[in-house]
Amino acid sequence: MTTHTAPPPQATAVKPPRRIFLTILHLAAVGVIGGVIFTMLAGVLGTGLGLLFAFGIGLVLLVGLVYALFGLGWFEIARVGALYDSPIAPLRLRQRDRPGFGGWLRSVGRQAVDGRMWRAVANFAIAAILGFIVLRLFWALVWSIFISFAPLTDAGSVIGPFGGGGIAVEWAPLVGILGIVASAAGILGLALLHRTLSLAIVIRSRETELTERVRTTTAQREGAVRAADVERTRIERDLHDGVQPRLVSVGMTLGLAQQKIDNDPDAAKELIAEAHTSTKAAITELRQLARGIHASVLDDRGLDAALSALAGRSHIPVVLDVRMDGRCSREAEAAVYFSIAESLTNAAKHSRASEARVTVRLREGNTLWARVEDNGMGGAQVQPGGGLDGIANRILAAGGTFRLESPHGGPTSLEVNVPCAS
Repeated sequence: MTTHTAPPPQATAVKPPRRIFLTILHLAAVGVIGGVIFTMLAGVLGTGLGLLFAFGIGLVLLVGLVYALFGLGWFEIARVGALYDSPIAPLRLRQRDRPGFGGWLRSVGRQAVDGRMWRAVANFAIAAILGFIVLRLFWALVWSIFISFAPLTDAGSVIGPFGGGGIAVEWAPLVGILGIVASAAGILGLALLHRTLSLAIVIRSRETELTERVRTTTAQREGAVRAADVERTRIERDLHDGVQPRLVSVGMTLGLAQQKIDNDPDAAKELIAEAHTSTKAAITELRQLARGIHASVLDDRGLDAALSALAGRSHIPVVLDVRMDGRCSREAEAAVYFSIAESLTNAAKHSRASEARVTVRLREGNTLWARVEDNGMGGAQVQPGGGLDGIANRILAAGGTFRLESPHGGPTSLEVNVPCAS
């Protein structure tokens, strides 16, 4: 899930001269590269539309154009946020809402009409235009300084800083000074204009940000409620189908042993031994059920150790690749741990997999990413109340994202991203 953070009030305050100077440098750089970038994007758009019905080549170009626009929007949001010290949430790709190629196309379509991306691209276009003007004014400033000293040369006239006809050399110092003032004022005004427009276009209003935050919080709360309901149903099912019948069998076996203990001691001993074996099996099942509710090793030794223990208990071989520098919050690690545990259980029970691979990374110091892939027969789908539904709800409650790919014939892969500060 993408959570946007409202900018603090000081983000729109007057900036010191250093900030203005950095803004001018930004505009100059964008003015140089902006024309090249938009020329290339326009070329890709024209070629894609022209080849739209030529064996799908145009469609590939148009999809690439969407990702290019996303990259441009991501860069612009990062640039504005760094320039004005505003905590803007980074632009994120739209996630798939269903597995397969169709789900991917739907995510590309939603990305193509993403308003936040287009606002960032529009802001970059405006910055490119302002940057081009800044470059022109900078040249006028340099030329104004030059013509201010024209009387020291043998020239009879000079060209003005903004073009036009020749200027008599005796008027050159006055025109040069006016050109310096006008060019510097124009550059400063464009820098201030860029700041105002960027804060208005890229950084949305506080009310909108708070509304988005409320929506995100509501979705997380609903996910937490659904995850708790799915987990409660799973515990009830495991108790009813596993431990409860075994304990009933133990009680019946002990009852038979009690009846035979006087007349047939040997048979009673066998029944007691059978009840003892069933009792140990019930204890094992209860321990496994408790691990499904709370993994104590996760708190004591961290996610790496907990996943190692989980892989050791798996019914299929698991290749584990965990690389983490540091630890996340307990909520984030627990969400990822139980997602991996449920995925391995599904792989062993339903997909007929002979091997699974688990990869975990701590990305950029604030996002916990995990991927589980098995070589089973595929075809997994999120069913209400099922294990995958529980994973999706648990990850949503932790403020993360969930993606499932399981084409018929396999393989099945599941990816989760959870913010460490969830």
